[in-house]
Amino acid sequence: MITLDDLRAAAARIEGRVLRTPTVPSHALSKATGAEIVLKLDNLQAVGSFKERGAANKLALLTPEERSRGVITVSAGNHAQGVARHASLLGIDAVIVMPRFTPAAKVTRTAAWGARVVLAGNNFAEATAHADALCAAEGRVFVHPYDDPAVMAGQGTFALELFEDAGPLDIFVGPIGGGGLLSGCAVAASALRPEMDIIGVQVEAYSSLSAFPGDELMPPGGATIAEGIAVLQIGRQPLSVIRDHVSRVLVVPERAVEDAITLMAEGAKQVSEGAGAAALAAVLTYPELFRGRRVALPVTGGNIDSRILANTLLRTLLRDGRLLCLKMDIPDRPGVLADISRTIGDAGGNIIEVSHQRLFTAASVQAAELEVMIEARDPLHAQQIMEELAKTYIVRRV
Repeated sequence: MITLDDLRAAAARIEGRVLRTPTVPSHALSKATGAEIVLKLDNLQAVGSFKERGAANKLALLTPEERSRGVITVSAGNHAQGVARHASLLGIDAVIVMPRFTPAAKVTRTAAWGARVVLAGNNFAEATAHADALCAAEGRVFVHPYDDPAVMAGQGTFALELFEDAGPLDIFVGPIGGGGLLSGCAVAASALRPEMDIIGVQVEAYSSLSAFPGDELMPPGGATIAEGIAVLQIGRQPLSVIRDHVSRVLVVPERAVEDAITLMAEGAKQVSEGAGAAALAAVLTYPELFRGRRVALPVTGGNIDSRILANTLLRTLLRDGRLLCLKMDIPDRPGVLADISRTIGDAGGNIIEVSHQRLFTAASVQAAELEVMIEARDPLHAQQIMEELAKTYIVRRV
């Protein structure tokens, strides 16, 4: 389908248009996982994602007549921004169709590149149907986000840079949505690093290859923090490459992706969206496959909504025990709140939030219900704070 020569031609074509991103070891992630982790930081691209590579290559190959007709694409955000940016640089009119519930940050950033954004459909499939109809009506060139050899070759330039910069590698782990990135990287690996294992990652709600290497499944779909790989069916052309060159596909739960986003932020000091952290989520979920081996992880994108990032960090802190949410039934009399605050402070806890309810939840008019969120150093410290409070009050952990 595509060859190493296609990837090298794409690399020459997009040179100077797309950033050659750093490849760096992460000592914090290596310590946390037991593997030797190397990160390729495509979250640092101008549009915050590797998708810029494929878009730049595809648009550079359009004829003058095709450019004059304008382009259209469908995307949950990252491919959209890549097409919008490079269409703007080339003076090509662009329309981007995005599902209605695409994170606001991606919609805003796409429009900022000068493209016309159309929100349609509740998922990628419905948005694609709308884009197809609009493409036919306006006579535009459709730039597919993954099922296109030019896009696949552009994404494969990611691996060319990685292999030049990283040194010896045992495993490459890549997320699979439509399959453009992993198929392009697999072509590079099969030619340049045939001894290396190539592993794909999908989230549970979009695990069309969970029976790999058998037939495709139709996954249930639904909400996921990894909306960048929320694709029900992988592209036909990427699938052909993946079946030939990818050794296995791992499926990760939603919670593992959230944990990976937090670990990426705290350990590697990198902001990653859900799809960009999926590879790390696989290492966290299946540590026995990676322990002691040198593993390359693509940080494929950093376009995560600020509110979602904040909520993810807080959810992870709660699960880790570093945030403690307690409910207490307390007598409704002066000085009780001060006593509770003093107990928490003396135990070394930091109060983040307090909710004090008298009217609707207390069992007695002489009582009140207090909900308090506390920051602790670690789970053991959180337990110590709770035990100190339990000496005086009835305490329930939420």
